[in-house]
Amino acid sequence: MTAWGPPPPVVVDLGKSATRKVLIGGTVAGGLGILALIGAVSAFADGEPVGGIIAGIIGIAFTGIGVMAVVKWKVVSRPRKLIIEQQGIRLDDPQGMPWAVGWQELGAISISRTQERAVQLADALVRRTMVRVDLHPRDPQRFRPAHPTMEPLWEFHRVRNGYRLPLGDSAGFIAPIDHGLRTFAPQIYRGVVDEGFSVGLH
Repeated sequence: MTAWGPPPPVVVDLGKSATRKVLIGGTVAGGLGILALIGAVSAFADGEPVGGIIAGIIGIAFTGIGVMAVVKWKVVSRPRKLIIEQQGIRLDDPQGMPWAVGWQELGAISISRTQERAVQLADALVRRTMVRVDLHPRDPQRFRPAHPTMEPLWEFHRVRNGYRLPLGDSAGFIAPIDHGLRTFAPQIYRGVVDEGFSVGLH
């Protein structure tokens, strides 16, 4: 609380971050796919059909990823914001499934993160920080019917008796969300919870 009123809300722009990641990922994948297809044509022209087939398969796969990024563009790039304010926390998602929760409805809230080590095609080890916001209602039996748009998040990805909002590989979101929860919900905020490491093939 300031001399002029409550602190301003903390707004995290989820749509902008997702759009940037899809744009970068789709551009890189599409570029690699085109290069591989060019290599396939060159291999066939040089009388190397095996190399041409392998390059062609890789080229089609990566080009497909680039095309999927274009197809999914409108869904991923839709405006979405996570807003933390004096009344509670809410997801502003006009074209999706928005929700709003008052602090009095929650028994606990935390940020969870997993350090993911992803092995990519070039055998490179890439570290990513997967970030989620976990919300635990005081009374799940009352809360769940009152918040139907949140149902897909119920006990999502290992969380128990609560909701998990996945934010993807977004380590930069931790600081503003942590600040917002410490400011507006210190009585129920449980801090940043590390859930260890995972290894995946990408």
